Amino acid sequence: MPTIHLPGPHKKQKEFISHPAKRKIVRAGRRSGKTVGISIAAVEWFLGNPALKIPQHRVLYTAPTMEQVGRFWTVVTRALDEPVKASLMRKNEAEHFIELPGTDYRIKAKTAWNADSMRGDYADKLIFDEWQLMNEDAWGTVGAPMLLDNNGDAIFIYTPPSLRSRSASKADNPQHAAQMFKKAMELQNGGSARWAAFHFTSRDNPYLSREALEEITQDMTSLAYRMEILAEDVNEAPGALWTRKMIDDFRVLSAPELDRIVVAVDPSTTGTGDEAGIIVCGKRGQEGYILADKSIQGSPLVWAKEVVKAYHNYQADLIVAEKNQGGEMVELTIHQVDKSVPVKLVHASRGKQARAEPVSAKAEKRLIHHVGNFPELEDEQCLWIPGDPSPNRLDAMVWGMTELIISELIYSGFDVGSLGNLSGVAV
Repeated sequence: MPTIHLPGPHKKQKEFISHPAKRKIVRAGRRSGKTVGISIAAVEWFLGNPALKIPQHRVLYTAPTMEQVGRFWTVVTRALDEPVKASLMRKNEAEHFIELPGTDYRIKAKTAWNADSMRGDYADKLIFDEWQLMNEDAWGTVGAPMLLDNNGDAIFIYTPPSLRSRSASKADNPQHAAQMFKKAMELQNGGSARWAAFHFTSRDNPYLSREALEEITQDMTSLAYRMEILAEDVNEAPGALWTRKMIDDFRVLSAPELDRIVVAVDPSTTGTGDEAGIIVCGKRGQEGYILADKSIQGSPLVWAKEVVKAYHNYQADLIVAEKNQGGEMVELTIHQVDKSVPVKLVHASRGKQARAEPVSAKAEKRLIHHVGNFPELEDEQCLWIPGDPSPNRLDAMVWGMTELIISELIYSGFDVGSLGNLSGVAV
C-alpha cells in the first residue's frame, strides 16, 4: 500500500491547519515553517480523512513567483510520490498539479504575480502565500468568486514586508496584508467564527538552528529583525524622522498656485537593482508640496525618460539629480532624452540623516504637505531609521525639498530656466 510521506507539523503549524474558520490569515517570520505548514495542510485537505469525516478537497495554492511556488511543490510531491508512482494519482509537473483521476480533487500550484492569471479555475481551499506581495485584486476581484462552486475557504499567509520587498510588490497598498490581519483579529476577538488570525515567529520553528538564528540576527537592523523574524507589522519605526500623524495632519487634496516646481531624482545605475526615486515637489512661499511619485525601476534611459516626462507634465523649472550614483552619466542620460531641460547635479557631502533632518523639521512645523496619498514614499519616510541605508523615494524627496525650501542658494531675480546646467553643488 503506498505511503504518504508528510513531515510532522510543529505546534504553531497545527493551530492554523486544524482551525475550522472559513477565512484564515497567518502572519509568520522567515523560515518559521509557514510554507511547509500550508503544504502539509494542502495534502491533508486533498486526501481527506474518512475516519474523521473530513472530505476531500480541490486545493489551489498561489504565490507571487515560481521560485516561491517551488518550496510548496517540493513538499507536496515528496509526500505523494508513492501513490503517483503507483498510478493512483496523476502528476503534471509542467502545470504543477496532482489529481485523483476521474474526480475534481487535485492540488495545483501556480503563480499569481498577475491576478488575472488565476482566472478560469475554482477551488474548495484557496491559498495565498506571500500575500503581502500580491495585488489586492488577486483576492477581492479574482479569488473570491473561485470559491462559489463549493462555498470554499481562503487562507492568507504573509511575512511583514521590508522596504526592499515592498519595492518588488504588486500591491496598491503595501499595508493591505497588515490591515487584513488587524481586521481578522478584531472579528475573531468580537466572537466571529468566520475569521481566525495566527501569528508565530521564526523562533517558534523548533527545527530551525538556534545558533544560525542568533548569528544571522546580528547582521540585521532592529527594524528588519522585528518584521522578518518576529513577524511584527510595523507601521512606524521608533526613531524615524516622520510619523504617520505628521503626514496625515498636514496632507492636502490640492496644491495652491506654486512659485516653483522641481523634479528630484535619486538615480539607479542598473535596470535590475533598486528603483530610481523620482519625486515631483513644489513650493509656495516657505511651504513645500509633494506633488507626485514617479519612481520607476529600469535602465538609466528608462528612468531618464520618466524624469523628462514629469518635468514637462508638471511644467517644472528644474531637474535636481544626485550625482553620487553615476556621476556625470546622470546628466548625460537625461540630456540624451531632452537636451533642453535644465539639470542641477547635487553631491551628497553630508550623511543622509544630516540632509533629511532639516526637511523633517520643516514637516513638523506644518510646512510640507503631501498632495494626496503616496503609500510607498510614506512607508519609506515612516520606516527609515537614521543609520540605515536610505531608500530612493525618500532620498529624492529630500533633494527636492532641500532645493526648494532649505538650500541657501536663492535664484532671486533670475529665471531658473535660463541658468543652464548647474553641476557639482554640494549639499
